[in-house]
Parts: sequence; structure tokens; C-alpha cells
Amino acid sequence: MSRICLCLTGKTIARDLEILEKYRKYVDIAELRVDCLDPDEQFQIRRFPELAGVPVILTNRRIVDGGHFSGGEGARIIIFSKALAFAAADRRRNFAYVDLEEDLNVPSLEEAARTFGTRIIRSYHNIHGVEKNIPGKLQGLRRIGDEIAKVALMPHSLTEVCEIYKAAKETAGMDKILIAMGNFGASTRILAEYTGSWLSYTSIKGEADFPPAAEGQLDPKELTELYRFKSLTAKTKIFAVTGFPLQATASPAFFNSVFNLENTDAVYIPVPADSIRSFLDLAGEIGIEGVSITVPHKEAVLPYLFSQSEKVGSIGACNTIVKDARGWLGFNTDAPGFSDSLLDFAGKKNLRRLKVTMIGAGGVARAVAAELSRLKAKVLILNRGAARARDLAGLYGFDWGCFDNRGLQLMEKHTDIIIQATPVGMEPDINADPLEMYHFSGRELVLDLVYKPEQTRFLKRAAAAGCRTRNGYDMLIRQAQYQYAHFMGREFPLQLMSRIKTG
Repeated sequence: MSRICLCLTGKTIARDLEILEKYRKYVDIAELRVDCLDPDEQFQIRRFPELAGVPVILTNRRIVDGGHFSGGEGARIIIFSKALAFAAADRRRNFAYVDLEEDLNVPSLEEAARTFGTRIIRSYHNIHGVEKNIPGKLQGLRRIGDEIAKVALMPHSLTEVCEIYKAAKETAGMDKILIAMGNFGASTRILAEYTGSWLSYTSIKGEADFPPAAEGQLDPKELTELYRFKSLTAKTKIFAVTGFPLQATASPAFFNSVFNLENTDAVYIPVPADSIRSFLDLAGEIGIEGVSITVPHKEAVLPYLFSQSEKVGSIGACNTIVKDARGWLGFNTDAPGFSDSLLDFAGKKNLRRLKVTMIGAGGVARAVAAELSRLKAKVLILNRGAARARDLAGLYGFDWGCFDNRGLQLMEKHTDIIIQATPVGMEPDINADPLEMYHFSGRELVLDLVYKPEQTRFLKRAAAAGCRTRNGYDMLIRQAQYQYAHFMGREFPLQLMSRIKTG
């Protein structure tokens, strides 16, 4: 079973022990990052394993490998030597593991480690890219059979992450640690058991004096509770959300909470994708069964669908795909999720005779426009790009305009409901206000489809004027319930809603 390792990056041993105690119940192993300690602390590390009370990896990482140790190799070797010296008969008081880079050749260190039961992790780090022959690199690292081979790479595309998954399959059964660093590599940290990686490194969040040990590491509590890391197996069903840059999404919390309450052997993971083609290649490689599609891929995915629902065809955007034996099936749950949320917000069964301004003309806006038309609203579409606003408005006979005097004049006749159809799933600019020239009367219903943060500047200004407001979180949950039905082949269990933790 893959283990959770907490990287300890404090400046003092006391601070490392304080953080370890706080997160002890989530971790199996700790890594003492000696290179992060103050210089006068680095020679006080011998007793650390005894004080820690968990197996400890001794690591003193050089700058060239992504660490902080700036001294010479001689000084680094002395620190290793002192940490491994005077080994106790009780192995629990010794370092359980030592991380030695592939180009560090000090036989006396290796002999001392093996003599006293400290297992060697033979490591290679490429903080700039990905090797062409990853299996070969893994297989060539170990000098004797009991060593653990570790390869940590920095992918710059999802295609490179796919190569890492392929390498994991080719080296199945090997004691290894295989890591894709950075934003693209998050899934490899969650699916360590799937890839056969011996452990997953984690760093805590929210402590200014305790920086992450490497880019892309998850919090141990998040890995344990949100992604149920310790219950994942090679047989666990995988679902995902993809988009780019995918910096803000509440979907994993929703779906994983449901899977936990149902005791379903499934996990829902974030997979940032620079192209939909690369995502679908990776999905095929690791067997992803269902996907939530966010910006900018809702339209780009259409050519890759084996079949699509009527709503996808009429809207021209897809936010949900499900794999079956024939290929990918496409659906749009943004539309019903939006209309359910809006009608609840407005307290109406339809929008007949109501006049609406919608801001935006992208993938989400296309679904919103289709539903506004179905619900019989009179609509004005405002967008920075005139062509997109005109084209979308033309599908339904809506008015359209830009953020200029003409657009604001048209808006004066469309103020019963104002909808900000900002792409969901991207990190929004909370200080942006597309209607800063418009003065709210307080009578408007104002809906912003952004859900992180809870209130943008736009919503705050509307609320301050006395408007009733709602963000996009309610829509997110409603459309996710429809997605669940497509993913699982059964209706969403509404009785679970009161118990679901969504962030």
C-alpha cells in the first residue's frame, strides 16, 4: 500500500516536531528536510527519529535538485555522516530511510546505512522537464536490490504526464517512487497506489514559515480526507474534472464526499489539461470513466464525442462526458443546473415577461442563453467581443451589445435579472466588475456564476445597493447532481445532501 509522507520544511527541529504532531494521524512517514533547517540546527538532527516517533527519511537536498542546501558536497556529506552515526540497537531511534541522489558516490555512507538498517532511496530529480526513457531511468538507479528508486519530474504538458503513467505500468512491481511535480502532476500524487509509487509526498498549507517542499504537493489532510488516499486501489473507479488552468473547483469535494457516504470505490480528481486531446489520451491510459469539462474545453471536446445529447447539439457546448464501449458520450448539465437554480432564486416557474441582461458569450453562457430562451425571457447579451455576442444572440433572437454607451442604453430595458456568466472553474478576478458603469437600483435579481470566492466585487456592489444576489455555487451543486446520474447510471441520492461536505 502506498504511504503518505509529510515533508518537514521548518527552520528548527522544534517547529518540525510541532507540525508533525499536528498532522500525525494523517501520515505514515516523515521526511526531514535538513536543507531547510537553520545552519546551527543541521548538526542536531541525530535524535530526530526518536523524537518523531514515526519512520523518518533523511534528506538534504541540493539547490540543483530543487532543494535549499547551498554548501559544498563535503559539508553535505558530513551532515549525512553525523546523522547516520552512533546508530542505536533499537532501529526506531535511527533514520529509517536516507535519500541519496544518483550521482552521490560515498560508499562509507551507503555501508553505514545498510549496516544499521537504514534503507536507501536512490533519487533523480529533473526540475526542468521529463526524461525520454523514464522506465530506463528507474531501472538504472538502484545499485543493489533493496534500494527504492525515486524519479521526480517536472512535466510542462499533460502529454508528458501521460508518459509518466505509461512508465509506471512498464515498471509494475518495482519498489519505486514516481512523481510528476507541478500543477500538471497533481493526479499522480493522488493515484500513487494506482501507479505503484511507494509513497506520496505531502506539504502542509496555510503556514507562512513552513513552505511546500516541492511544487504541486497536496496537504496530508486533504489527501486523506478529501481523496480517501488510503482506501484507493488499482481497481478504484476514476472520475475527473478537467480544464485549464483549473485553479478553483469545488467538484472534487462534492463527488468524493458522495462516494464516501455511499461507500463507493471511486475517486474524483482534478486533471489540468492544456489540450482536450492530451486529456483524452491520459483518460484512456488510466481508465477515467466520467469527466466534468470546464473552460476552455467545452467546445473543443465536441469533435471527439461518439454521440452527444440533444442539449449539447443545440447549445454547442459539452460539460460532461462518459466513457462506454463505443467511445465518449457527451452531455450538458450546465443548462438544467442553471435553470433549476435561477427559477428557485426567482421563485418562478418560467421567465415569461421578465427582462434579463446576460454578461458573457463563452461555453457557460451558451448553456445559459439556451435556457433563458426556453424559459421565455427577453434577453440582452453583453460581451467584450462584439462578434461572439452577436452570434450567440442571433441563435435566439436576443438583443446584444458591448460594454459601451449603446450597450448600457440597451441594458436599461433588461434589468429584472442580471446574470454574470463568467466561466466556472477558472480563477476569477475578484476585483473585476464588468458593469461598473451601471448603478443598481436595488430591485434587480443578480446572479454571478462564479462560486469562488463567495462574493466578487460585482456581487458585493449589487448586495450593497439592496439587490438579492446569488453566486454560482447552487448551480454547481445542481449540475453536479445531473452529472452524478450520468456517471453512475442512477439518480442522485438527494437524502445525502445534508451530509455532503463541499469545502
